[in-house]
Amino acid sequence: MKLIEALTQNSPDIAALRRDIHAHPELCFKEVRTAELVATKLSEWGIPVHRGLGTTGVVGILHGRDGGTCGRALGLRADMDALPMQELNTFAHASTHPGKMHACGHDGHTAMLLAAAQYLSSHRDFDGTVYLIFQPAEEGGGGAREMIKDGLFEQFPMQAVFGLHNWPGYESGSFAASPGPVMASSNEFKITVRGKGGHAAIPHNALDPVPVACQLVQGFQSIISRNLKPIDAGVISVTMIHAGEATNVIPNSCELQGTVRTFSFEVLDLIEQRMKDMTEQLCAAFGLSADFDFHRNYPPTINSATEAGFCRQVMAEIVGPDKVQVQEPTMGAEDFSYMLQQKPGCYAFIANGDGSHRELGHGAGPCVLHNASYDFNDALLPLGATYWVRLAQRWLSRA
Repeated sequence: MKLIEALTQNSPDIAALRRDIHAHPELCFKEVRTAELVATKLSEWGIPVHRGLGTTGVVGILHGRDGGTCGRALGLRADMDALPMQELNTFAHASTHPGKMHACGHDGHTAMLLAAAQYLSSHRDFDGTVYLIFQPAEEGGGGAREMIKDGLFEQFPMQAVFGLHNWPGYESGSFAASPGPVMASSNEFKITVRGKGGHAAIPHNALDPVPVACQLVQGFQSIISRNLKPIDAGVISVTMIHAGEATNVIPNSCELQGTVRTFSFEVLDLIEQRMKDMTEQLCAAFGLSADFDFHRNYPPTINSATEAGFCRQVMAEIVGPDKVQVQEPTMGAEDFSYMLQQKPGCYAFIANGDGSHRELGHGAGPCVLHNASYDFNDALLPLGATYWVRLAQRWLSRA
């Protein structure tokens, strides 16, 4: 493994910074303290800062030895927000904010990019510009979309943008990057089946919405098995069913809620239309009506082939080709997808292992994202920072 020595030596300071962020988690669009810390550090290292994109976003402008006059530029992005969860860890840097927790490693993502920024600010042996994008509100707020709306790519013109997320299930000390879809779109639906309530002892005088809703739950799965091509991927999950208030009363309505995830808009279009048709037609067949609401959240995260291949080359230089894995697509979603809709780029994974935190040196909990006992593996900090540095240097050195 070819880590940058200065980053390894500085690792304790960056780990302390990461743990400070972990102890003070902030939710979507409220990352005031975190943004202030990021901006302060960048300024200390001589990096001009722009604040306020996407409410609490921070962009550092790091010019190379040419002052950025050559016009080449890339963006490196880290997310800053935490999750609305109660932390179960009891170590010294556990969350001091009840009901808020860095359970997805965004504290580590921010620290890795800060470490790379500090190194690059004192080793400007490149031409061009590195835009350091510290993004708010990835966890459901669409912070990437909001930064773009506020002019991210107009104010900071770049030819490509890159992201990195810690990931369980891969051997620690390895990376994963691949072209094409790597994370799914995230979408939500709410369906209200409307009938006519009545006494449970005389159902023929009512229009019972519950059995129709149950048929819909079953019928939706036939969309996946019988309407999609077998080689296409899609998931329909009904996760909530609400109906009734008394055991002897047929309710007036039954509400279904859940999510749909796909790797392409074509599959998403098909699923949404079939769900709508099935809802309306099945309800009509039983003399009922329905309200159908389908909300599209994050689009699929799709890596461009050239940039994904380039990232794999950089990774191989650092950890060796055998430690660069194929990025198995996941049905999880990520709002970096909005940036990849605008610019070529690659969203890669850095492995955080698949063992316990005791193996990782923390002595608690499983190595699982969005888990109340999760903690970022500090051993990844110099590796992730090395990747960012080498990626920026190699990309900007291209003709």
